[in-house]
Amino acid sequence: MGIHQNWIAFCTIFIKEVRRFLRIWPQTLLPPAITTGLYFVIFGHVIGSRIGTMGGFDYMTFVVPGLVMMSVITNSYSNVSSSFYSNKFQKSVEELLVSPVPNWIILVGYVAGGVSRGLMTATIVIILSLFFVDFQVFNIGITLLAVLLTALMFALGGFINALFANSFDDVSIVPTFVLTPLTYLGGVFYSVSVLPEFWRGLSQINPILYQVNAFRYGMLGYSGVVDLVMAFAIMMVTVAVLFAVSLHLLNKGKGLRS
Repeated sequence: MGIHQNWIAFCTIFIKEVRRFLRIWPQTLLPPAITTGLYFVIFGHVIGSRIGTMGGFDYMTFVVPGLVMMSVITNSYSNVSSSFYSNKFQKSVEELLVSPVPNWIILVGYVAGGVSRGLMTATIVIILSLFFVDFQVFNIGITLLAVLLTALMFALGGFINALFANSFDDVSIVPTFVLTPLTYLGGVFYSVSVLPEFWRGLSQINPILYQVNAFRYGMLGYSGVVDLVMAFAIMMVTVAVLFAVSLHLLNKGKGLRS
C-alpha cells in the first residue's frame, strides 16, 4: 500500500474510534466530568479547607493537574482496551488482519482514538476546574507534551491488555487492580515531598508519579521532588518500548489467531 492508501486506512480506523466514543458520550465523556465535580466538592471544599496549602498553592488548585491526569490515564487506557477487545470478540478485527493494511497502521489508528478520548476528557476536566479555581498555565509546551505522552503510553497499554484478554473481565482487571492504586499513590492528591523518606523513595518506582508531576509543573510550575528531565525521559522510553511490544504482538497475532 502507498502513502495515500495508508493515510485513508488510518483515518478510517481513527474516525471510527472517535465516532464510537462520541456516540456513547454519556458513558465515555460525562462520567469524568461528574467524578471531577465530586472530587472538587469533597477534596476541595471539605478536605482542602482543612489542609490549607500544598506546594505553595491552595489545595484545590494543587489537585487540578492530578485530576486531569487521572482522567487521561483511565480514558486513554479503557478506550483502546475495550474497543479493540470488542472487535476481537466480534471477529470484526479479522477483516483488518486479512486486508492489505499494515499492522502498524492498525495500531496507530486505535491508539490515536484512545489518545483523542484522553485529550478530550482532559479538556473537559480543565474547563470544569475553572468554575472552582483560577489559575494560569505555567508552561504550555511542557503541559501539552506531558499529557500527550501520558495518553500515548496508556493507550498502548490498553492495546496490549486487549491482545492478551480472553474475556471482558480480563479487560477490567488491570484498571481495577493496577492503574487505580498506582494513580492514587502517584501524587494526584498530595505532594510526595511531604512523605517520610522511606515512602518518598518507594514512590519513585511508580511511573505515574513522573507523569502527574511533569504535568503539574507545566500547569503550576511545581513538580515536587521529581526531576523534569528524568520524567520526560522515562515517558518517552516507555512509549517507544510499549509501541515496539504492541507491534510485535500484533505481528505475531497474539490473542488473534487460534
